Amino acid sequence: MDIIQKEIQKRESEIIKELELLFKANLKITEWDIPEVDQNAAAKALVEVLEKGIEKIKKDIEDGKY
Repeated sequence: MDIIQKEIQKRESEIIKELELLFKANLKITEWDIPEVDQNAAAKALVEVLEKGIEKIKKDIEDGKY
């Protein structure tokens, strides 16, 4: 395992928690904006947006942005 992998592995749970906090915060905002929201449908829609964001980051990496 190289030094980058070791560093990321040390922070893996923190990174996952932060991603979950982002998801939960946006789910809560959706619930505030739409009082009768189908929480499961909203959660799935939010995951799709997060996945789009990850795909954009992957493309940016491939394009040499990072």
